Amino acid sequence: MKYLLGIDQGTTQTTAVIVNELGEMLEKNSAQLPARFPQAGWVEQDPADIIRTVKEACAPLLDKYEISAVGFDNQGETFVVWDKDTGEPVTPAIVWQDTRGESVCKALASNVDAELLRHKTGLLLDSYFSAPKLKWVFENYPEIRKQAHEGKLKFGTTETWVIWSLTQGRLHITDPSTASRTLLFDMNKFEWDEDLLKLFDVPRSMLPEVKPSAGYIGDVDFGNGKPLPLHALLVDQQAALFGQACFNAGEMKCSFGTGSFLLMNIGDKPKLSSNGLLTTVGWNFNGQTAYAFDGGIFVTGSAVQWLRDNLKVIPDSASSHQAAKRSTDSGVVVVPALQGLAAPHWRTDVRGAMFGLNRSTSSDDIVRATLDGIACRVYEVVTAMSQDLGKAPPHLKVDGGPSGNPYLMQMIADLLNLEVRVSAALEATAIGIANLAGVSALGTSFDELSANWKSETSYLPRINEEERSKKLAQWNKAVEAVKGFHA
Repeated sequence: MKYLLGIDQGTTQTTAVIVNELGEMLEKNSAQLPARFPQAGWVEQDPADIIRTVKEACAPLLDKYEISAVGFDNQGETFVVWDKDTGEPVTPAIVWQDTRGESVCKALASNVDAELLRHKTGLLLDSYFSAPKLKWVFENYPEIRKQAHEGKLKFGTTETWVIWSLTQGRLHITDPSTASRTLLFDMNKFEWDEDLLKLFDVPRSMLPEVKPSAGYIGDVDFGNGKPLPLHALLVDQQAALFGQACFNAGEMKCSFGTGSFLLMNIGDKPKLSSNGLLTTVGWNFNGQTAYAFDGGIFVTGSAVQWLRDNLKVIPDSASSHQAAKRSTDSGVVVVPALQGLAAPHWRTDVRGAMFGLNRSTSSDDIVRATLDGIACRVYEVVTAMSQDLGKAPPHLKVDGGPSGNPYLMQMIADLLNLEVRVSAALEATAIGIANLAGVSALGTSFDELSANWKSETSYLPRINEEERSKKLAQWNKAVEAVKGFHA
């Protein structure tokens, strides 16, 4: 039996899995990754902690299995800048959630052709992506800018930083899916764009080489002194799309966690959304390219944590299902915009709200309305993707902790009038990057991976069109009211 190591370097933890050639997970290990919040809107991690968690997650697995290939996925937009000679970081890891680049975006907005930017990158001018935050670093730390322009510094997202460190600087690399999250990369030409580098004041010398998403990259020592062949690199959400076997245009997945991240495979040509979505590279190797529509919802699991920790209306996240089932007042509506409304609205100024409260409103009603609000947010993004592609997906594949909530999954199926399939694999992201390594190193086919994908359970729509329309009309009124309040 051949074994593959998949490493998911996520925002809150690094997870390593061993997968066999059939795509079945045999074992996993995780290491928690702390974050710090120096001031409002700032989110940082210690670059050394990122390397440490990768080593800790991999350590129990390395000597136990004869590993044929490794795949490595990353947080996406989180980046580090370091000294190319000493390897010492000159910035913390500035996390994708960090908003310090907003001032840069506001300053550049009047000088940027937003449509040209979208055509090149598929993205918006937003602090979510790496380049505005990097320019903020240069503006606020002139010495770092000077060193960067003198060719003394290197830039990298988390996989670039870890691989560079574990190969003593031999490999300074990324892949097209990750590069496409920086606002510096032309997703049509698959290269760093000189105009964007000039716009954000980024010297080409500090950027990594863009390698295909799959194919032998080099050997990396993950901590036991036995270098292993690295065969796959992706952003975490693209790895989950691959792990959910969404290989055909129109197939899509939703990964639930702190937020919800929806990606739809749109085929081998980039398309721009007319409905508030991003376009991103899914993967690119051996002449095969998949592009994807990307719609992020920033608050999902964190809304349930808010019910548990702040409002204290449920003892634990799992009990939200029973609380919602006990609710008797369907007139209460919660817009769970605790960190703004992301796709397809892109109103980061908006905050959450409750509507329809009365003397008989119970905590169960608030829990139910919060789960309904999460389902409505998923409905909005899936509907936007379907409109942009011109057809609805055949079903929605889901993974992550909240996908274990039967009430929430049934509500999503009801609102979308679509089958929701819950992945049997809890670690779809890490399994996905391991499977991509298997495609490269073992010759595993997409057909084999599709045949091996399994659902744990599925939900079919139960409500009629009248009920669906009433629920969505309530939601739309609430969202418009919230937008108006924060206008």
